Formats: sequence, C-alpha cells, structure tokens
Amino acid sequence: MKRIPTKPKPQTMYDVIVIGGGPAGMMAAGRAAERGARVLLLEKNPSLGKKLLITGGGRCNVTNAEANTRTLLSHFKDSDKFLFSPFSQWNSIDTIRFFNERNMPTKIEDNLRVFPTSDKAQSVWSVLVQYLKEGAVTVKSGEEVKRMEARGTEITGVTLKSGEILTAQSYILATGGKSRPETGSTGDGFGWLSTLGHTVKEPDASLVPLTLKDTWTKLLSGLTLPEVKISVFQNGKRFNSKKGKLLFTHVGVSGPTILNMSKGIGELLPYGEVTLEIDLFPAYDNGTLDQTLIALFETHSNKHFKNILCELLPTALANALIAHTAINPNTPCHSISKEARKACGLLLKHVPLRVKGLLGVDKAIVTSGGVSLDEINTRTMCSRQFNNLYIVGDLLNIDRPSGGYSLQLCWTTGFVAGSSVALDS
Repeated sequence: MKRIPTKPKPQTMYDVIVIGGGPAGMMAAGRAAERGARVLLLEKNPSLGKKLLITGGGRCNVTNAEANTRTLLSHFKDSDKFLFSPFSQWNSIDTIRFFNERNMPTKIEDNLRVFPTSDKAQSVWSVLVQYLKEGAVTVKSGEEVKRMEARGTEITGVTLKSGEILTAQSYILATGGKSRPETGSTGDGFGWLSTLGHTVKEPDASLVPLTLKDTWTKLLSGLTLPEVKISVFQNGKRFNSKKGKLLFTHVGVSGPTILNMSKGIGELLPYGEVTLEIDLFPAYDNGTLDQTLIALFETHSNKHFKNILCELLPTALANALIAHTAINPNTPCHSISKEARKACGLLLKHVPLRVKGLLGVDKAIVTSGGVSLDEINTRTMCSRQFNNLYIVGDLLNIDRPSGGYSLQLCWTTGFVAGSSVALDS
C-alpha cells in the first residue's frame, strides 16, 4: 500500500510576538531577544515610538530618580503592593543604568525627574531601536492587528488587518492607553482584552490640562511660572494644595503640578464650581510680602503703579493682574493707601482661577483605567486567564503622577514580561 504523506504541521516562526512599538513594547521585545527569543514586534504606525518622541515636550522624562523602591511606589496610590514584585526586578536605578551604559547620559532635574542630557527624546528612541537591532528583533511597522485568537487558556495567534494570522509561543500586549490617539494610542488593546474575557475599566483622563472660565488668562498663553502654590477649593473648602510649576495655555493651565491634580479636580466638578487659588510668592508670608511691596513703592515712589508690578512679576502677568486690584493703574506709588497695598499683596497670594473643565482623553498625558490588576501575575506580567499572554504598560489599571512614573511603569513591566516569556526548548 502506498503511504500517503501527512501534511506537516505549521511551524511557529517566532517565540514571541509583541504588539505595540511604544516604550513598553520595545523594552519587552528587546529583553526577550536578549534572552535568545525569536521576536516579532508589530507596530501599526509607519515607525516605532511615535508617542515617545513627543513625551515631555520632546525632551522625554525618562524616569524618576528615587532610589528607594517603596518610596517610589508610594506615588502609585493603591497599586504599590501590586508593583512591588516587578519593581524589585527592575527599578528606576536600573533604567538609568540601562541608558547610561548605552551611551545616553542623563541628568536629574527638580522633583528627581530624569532627562537625557541632550534634552531630546530622540536619544531615548535611538537607544531602544539599537537594543532591538542587537537582539535581531524583526520589526513590522504599518501592520495593524485586528484581533487576538484564543482557544481555552491560550492565545493561538493574532489576525492582521490583511487577514494574515501570525502565531508564536508567547504574546506580549503593549498597545498603550487612549491618550494622544493621533500617535496610535486608540485603546485597541482594551477592546481585545475585554472580548477575551478580561475585566477592563473604561479609561478616562488621568493627567490632563485644565480649561478655565477666566478669559483674561488667554493673554498669558505660553507663560510659565516656575514655583507657585496651587490650592483647590470648592464651596469654600480646600481639597488639595501643591507647590510646583504652572503653565498658562490658550484655554487654561497645565504643567506637572496641574496634571497631577487634574484627576481629583475632575472628580469634584460634578458637585459644583471648582476654584484654584494661585500663591505667586509661596516662600513669603503675608507680612514679608507686604514689606517687599512697601520697599518697592518707596524706591519707585513717583512711578505709576502700572509700571511697578513688573518688578516682581513677568510683565504679561503684572499687566493682567493690575485690572484685578482696586488701584488705578496711573496712581503714583506714593499715593497708594495702606489698605490698597495690603489688598494688592493679598491678591498676589490668592489669584483666583475658575475651572471650566478638563481637556478630553485625546489631550491627556496619561489615561487611567485598564485591565484589573487581580487578573495579572505580578511576578511575570502574565495574564491569569491565558498562560501565554503578557500585559504591560498603559494597559494596566494603574494611576500614577507626572514626573517620570509613567515611563518607568513601561520600562519595568516591559522588562519583566520580556524576562518571563517561555522560550522553545
């Protein structure tokens, strides 16, 4: 009897398929390849790291240099216990070392924020791309994934928009959240994971600029105040207060401090008007500031009030605030009453700004929400529902502040996933 040859089984071409070529995906792919895995990295954009290149205004806040892991994790709110295991494997000091050893020097700025000394996100991008090349990672850009295929407790493949199905032994999902959708972060991964049966909290804006009702602030667009105190009030009660940088935009205010306060402000807005009070001189108490004004008015006793405030403040801000005082701009300083001077000082310590709302998810630096942490193995970043699916970065339901924490989450979870994927024996 003639033997009929059996059809050979399709061979798995890759050990690992990584979906998403952002910071978490590139780190995961590079790490898996470093361990000897055959890795395919899929990115739907024409090139890798589109959002990475614009982060931090193009400067890229790589991480936060806090060396104590517990202290670092305290900034992640309720996720600190979940993150202790992955951060024990790769922390911010490991990140700094990783980039420094690859010829990208770094510098530490205020609040321990770490930047490349070049002040260019391109430097970070170049290190990651070289990392992929060293591991011979196959990169396919312009490849859009439509869905993930599953059978039982395993992912069996990914289906591309073209209809082609790609398979591997393990899969790392790193498609990011919903912030800045023009960079490709359109929340695709949330939909796939929800379809697969994972619990996904609908993402909303977490770190996002504010819009204001006050139209006079539009004249200050682009102005940055390096150190102010920002307090949040509703119905006469103060809910929050932080010191830091304030940036005026064409529609409101932004900057690291505002971004870190935005989620709490958004939670207050449904219950009534929210007002910010800006202390322009947080290092001065009322008495010290009043003595400063007395000395200023005496030194320039014959000058008009409108020409004096710019000695203390940026000209644009000084001109804008004059209208909010009870002092006629053309009043000579020697004619300003004690009461009017004290009222001026009080304004400088309590500049009111009425919050209109938050910019949308599309303008957020980071979105909150994502996959429930109960469904992720903290030691490996592997799904507890699928034994060959790893979930990293912004797909995880983890709130974090501005200041390098978001990228560190990507570096850590990407590294751990890349270290944990199973390889062919």
